[in-house]
Amino acid sequence: MPPSCIKSTANLPSKPSASITYTFYPPPQPGPLLLVFLNGLLLPASGWVPTISSLHALHPSPPAILTYDRYGQASSDPHPSDVAAGGPGHHHDVLGAAHDLAELLDCVAAKHGLGLQGSPPIRLVLAANSIGCALARLFAQRCCRGRPTRWRVAALLLLDSIMANSDFVCIWPDPDAASFDPRRDLAEGVTPALLRATREKYRAVFHPDVVNVEGLSRRNLAQLLPRADAPKLGGEEGEEGPYVTVVGHDPEEFARQSEESSMKTPRIFSVAYTNPCWAKYNEVLVQITGPSRRRGPLIAPNAGHFIQKDNPNFIATEINHLLSKFPTEKSS
Repeated sequence: MPPSCIKSTANLPSKPSASITYTFYPPPQPGPLLLVFLNGLLLPASGWVPTISSLHALHPSPPAILTYDRYGQASSDPHPSDVAAGGPGHHHDVLGAAHDLAELLDCVAAKHGLGLQGSPPIRLVLAANSIGCALARLFAQRCCRGRPTRWRVAALLLLDSIMANSDFVCIWPDPDAASFDPRRDLAEGVTPALLRATREKYRAVFHPDVVNVEGLSRRNLAQLLPRADAPKLGGEEGEEGPYVTVVGHDPEEFARQSEESSMKTPRIFSVAYTNPCWAKYNEVLVQITGPSRRRGPLIAPNAGHFIQKDNPNFIATEINHLLSKFPTEKSS
């Protein structure tokens, strides 16, 4: 049976003309812990429902939970800057979305009685997929440090994070580059012509210059997050930082889905190029926190890029593992 929830909208103080839709799952018992799910570009907040149902079945007393659709997603209004410009473009970025999240959290806290003025900060567990992982990192770095706030990021679950410093074309060797070496750069069955065509196909769909329906710009993402392992998420006074679990897709399942998708990417391209590149990124990404706070990179069995769609039970288990780090904050 799905857990009870409250579906509502919020108008942020900085954008009063537009509303964001969100769903709040009250905890069985009040407590200073909030689990927030952060979407990628293509799968909205409703994609987390199976994970939440699995978590409620697994955890005897889960914390409060929040899901939401960013501006331009699902039933949330378009971003005001997109409305003013006549449609989606590059008018707002992921850092702006992180600041929107900070405002939304304050609105939800006030509306649903999370925390009191002057009380200790509410600990956040952020579970994110794809570009939501970049949002989670920027929120933790820019919105919860160096200023008074009622929020503190205690843990992050990063599910097949976007490779924030990549243009998604450089994954594939450039057959026209002076440094190209066919003996080194051509996997079995791959030709320079196939590489050239694949690079152009991915440039047209995934390059940061390409506008998405949400209107969330990725143009400056490589500048905001130029390294997978930095800026560090370490806390003040020698604290190691939040707990971080990094999860990647199942390489075989990703290759299968990529071949069957609209991109029709041959399996050998995923095996020889995409999967190794993404695995290396995840190996570095987990280093954004202290050694004793790291977990992974793990592989989500039988899951492609949208892990919450393919294996919600795995995500619920990993969230439960993170929640176990805060025994004094679990409801009793």
